[in-house]
Amino acid sequence: MRMGKLRFFLALWAAKLSIPALKITRHNGTDFPGFLALKLCPDFLHYVDKPDTVVAVTGTNGKTTVSNMLSDALEALGHRVLTNRAGSNIVSGISTAFLRNCDLLGRVRRCDIAVLEVDERSSPRIYPHVKPDLVVLTNLFRDSIMRNAHPYYIADILTRYIPAETKLILNADDLISCSVCPDNARAYFGVDRMESDVTECVNLIDDVRICPRCGGKLTYAYRRYHHIGKARCDACGFASPESDYLARQVDLSGRTMTVREGESSFTYRLSSDSIFNAYNTLSVVAALRQLGYGHDKIVPVLENITVSSSRHSEETVGKVRLVRQMSKEKNALAGSRAFDYIAGRAGRKELLLMMNCLGDTRHWSENTCWIFDADFEFLNDPSIVQIVCAGARCRDYKLRLLMAGVPEDRILCEDDEFRAAERLLYTPGDDVYLLYGTDSLERAYRVYDRMKAYALERAQTAEEAKA
Repeated sequence: MRMGKLRFFLALWAAKLSIPALKITRHNGTDFPGFLALKLCPDFLHYVDKPDTVVAVTGTNGKTTVSNMLSDALEALGHRVLTNRAGSNIVSGISTAFLRNCDLLGRVRRCDIAVLEVDERSSPRIYPHVKPDLVVLTNLFRDSIMRNAHPYYIADILTRYIPAETKLILNADDLISCSVCPDNARAYFGVDRMESDVTECVNLIDDVRICPRCGGKLTYAYRRYHHIGKARCDACGFASPESDYLARQVDLSGRTMTVREGESSFTYRLSSDSIFNAYNTLSVVAALRQLGYGHDKIVPVLENITVSSSRHSEETVGKVRLVRQMSKEKNALAGSRAFDYIAGRAGRKELLLMMNCLGDTRHWSENTCWIFDADFEFLNDPSIVQIVCAGARCRDYKLRLLMAGVPEDRILCEDDEFRAAERLLYTPGDDVYLLYGTDSLERAYRVYDRMKAYALERAQTAEEAKA
């Protein structure tokens, strides 16, 4: 024990020194201090102090948005929050978050609550040392086949490593999430039937077709997308759980929803017009309620909280509306949701696709099957007048679009992402989208700046032609 503590202090001080060193040398290294601490002391997280309350946010999609929104809300409510907002969600990133908020003895003094975004597969290295009071599980979908294999595989990892004393906040509309840690205390959030819901799956991926209890066929009272909805097995009576926090009267265009809890209802503002954001906001409401805050406190706080601009942003430039939209590469569900969202919005659209796996370019071992699991069919919509496929995988995108029935005269290929920005039409009144993944975030910002310049240039040219 004494040797372990000595090793911990050595790791703590060395990692602390690396933080100013990174700034002096102008290196980003968001998770390097944590990486160094773990290299010197593998059980660093066991010894470092923790705040009185710890909330973990995990799941396939939405965990970054939910953890950031929850952190913002708690800060607005007067808490000092320890979070890995700017770092990674694996063990080195979480270790870095603790390093930045503890003193030279490893004591956390400035923060009274932690909100940690946790990668699902990092659970075995985190939860034995950091035991959350609450885990918010946003959803479990099929993700990168190289990392996550299948959502039930991830559900099993979470079940084995989330502590038995941790309370879970689960998506009642996702039967895979609901299967996690069956013996733990839990609360559910969900969205009531919407006019756009269907009963049969219209997506290529549907991972919950049979009853997880008896293997019988599930019947969906309504289905939102993929396996998200309300289901029942007629053979054994297994059914989706009832929601403790149920969103009703969801008005995406008006950006409001009513949350029913027991006999009471409260109206909340949505920061964007996507159903995914409704789920994200609802999970934050559920977490804050479980932390003891009343709706009267939560409603005004969430009025002023927005989705991170790295996930979604919009602005009018020249005579078009430019939209940056995150769509994770290697993640078919993320692509499908982004494509469905864009196709469902009003008006004409132009798209630049650059969801390229830049992190894999050195060895080119990435599996491209996700492109064929994603619902590119949503992009076969007359409102989408042009799609520019950019980057090293542009021809793969073109092939998939042709298979989805998109007319070839609407598709352009361009290997260079910056030249691709020039080939967009920027027709006055259009919405011009840039879709990018997590690997290409930095390059996406630079491409977006180029798009802004072209949009202004085209608008000026149009004005000069009129004169």
